Amino acid sequence: MKTKTHIRELTVTAMLSAIGFVLMMVDFSLPMFIPFFVKMDISELPALLASFSLGPVYGAAVCLVKNILAAIFHGSTGGIGEVCNFLLGAAFTVTAGLIYKYHKSRKMAAIGALVGAVVMALISVPVNYFITYPVYAQMFGGMDLILGAYQELNPNATSLLFCLVMFNLPFTFVKGLLDSVLCFLIYKPLSPILHGRR
Repeated sequence: MKTKTHIRELTVTAMLSAIGFVLMMVDFSLPMFIPFFVKMDISELPALLASFSLGPVYGAAVCLVKNILAAIFHGSTGGIGEVCNFLLGAAFTVTAGLIYKYHKSRKMAAIGALVGAVVMALISVPVNYFITYPVYAQMFGGMDLILGAYQELNPNATSLLFCLVMFNLPFTFVKGLLDSVLCFLIYKPLSPILHGRR
């Protein structure tokens, strides 16, 4: 019985990872709110489903596998974009899953998702400041070009930290909220599949 359960969990994780990878490809820009190179997607949705249904470790596993697939088949940033996506997605889904794991109710799932979105948004600032944007600056022509894209939206955006706090942090929070809302809309219909019930 344990082996059967473990196989089901791995199967569901693989399935959700594949869906997450596909959703990463379906991204889009919101140039009126944030520079064109920062994309919106809902690829953390399958990881959040895994975190709630199987546990936070599986949520992190979905984040990892979908980003490995993205780096292999669709990567355009030398893997640094996928590293950043994994760190933020894991922070979001593991936080939400841990809160729900010890207090299993719809209310605590909502609180977990909200706290997870806040954690992801806060972590996005140091991750982008110390890891992602320095690499992007080297790859794509310098930090001045990056800051210039932000200054088109707000002329006061004269430092990277300002840009990340004023633009990326709220953008990442909204992204987490969108994933959370969609999760709550589809979780119940998908629950029999996720939990292996007929």
